[in-house]
Amino acid sequence: MPRFRVYHTEGVILRRVDFGEADRIIIVFTPGRGKLETIARGVRRLTSRRAGHLEPLARTRLLLAQGRQLDVITQAEALDLFPNVRSDLERTAAGFYLAELVDRFTEPQQPNVNLYRHLVTGLTLLDQGHEPDLVRRYFELRLLDAVGFRPELYRCAECGRDLRPVTNHFSPAAGGVLCPDCGGRNRTVTVGALKVLRFIQSAPTYEQIARLRVPPGIMRELELLLRDYLRFLLERDLKSTAFLDGLRALPTRS
Repeated sequence: MPRFRVYHTEGVILRRVDFGEADRIIIVFTPGRGKLETIARGVRRLTSRRAGHLEPLARTRLLLAQGRQLDVITQAEALDLFPNVRSDLERTAAGFYLAELVDRFTEPQQPNVNLYRHLVTGLTLLDQGHEPDLVRRYFELRLLDAVGFRPELYRCAECGRDLRPVTNHFSPAAGGVLCPDCGGRNRTVTVGALKVLRFIQSAPTYEQIARLRVPPGIMRELELLLRDYLRFLLERDLKSTAFLDGLRALPTRS
């Protein structure tokens, strides 16, 4: 029988699904091969040495053998477990949100090096203690760029005229901001929210974005605006947004 072809790659574990008595299906996003659906045999056994290296959100170096249906993980070594993300519920939820976005917006075996880089950066920022809501806005806009759905924020997406510093509108169907004349019943966008959105979209580094002090009202406005756009593109809600909303509804500790 011919030998299986083997290959190395690093990747971020997006999610996992129990399979059979001791195996797991591991969905991993890699820089050079895109999203891979793989299998880790025996990883649910207590004696498995690979289990801790294949946790969701881990950045892991993998050795895989090509299989007929699913490639088989034969070795796994965690490069970064992002421990501060795992130890804080809000950061964990934000990390899973980033992973779900990547999972939903990508097809198997379609490489997207920029998106992989942004995912690792987003998880690293969360792990370093940066504000989770701002990291999510940063990642949403970088993901939209990477998958070809960059929203138009400077000209009316309908008539093409330059947007004036007034309350405008956002249309998911048009893919951007609309002027008051074209806005109709679409969600409004305040001047302050549009300024922040433009800055996050255009800033070359997160260090510049981190200096922003975004009022809670504007942050919520941006969240709902981008959620509408993502929902339109995916034709569904993300599961992780419901969990994030639930966290927000919990009473704060005194």
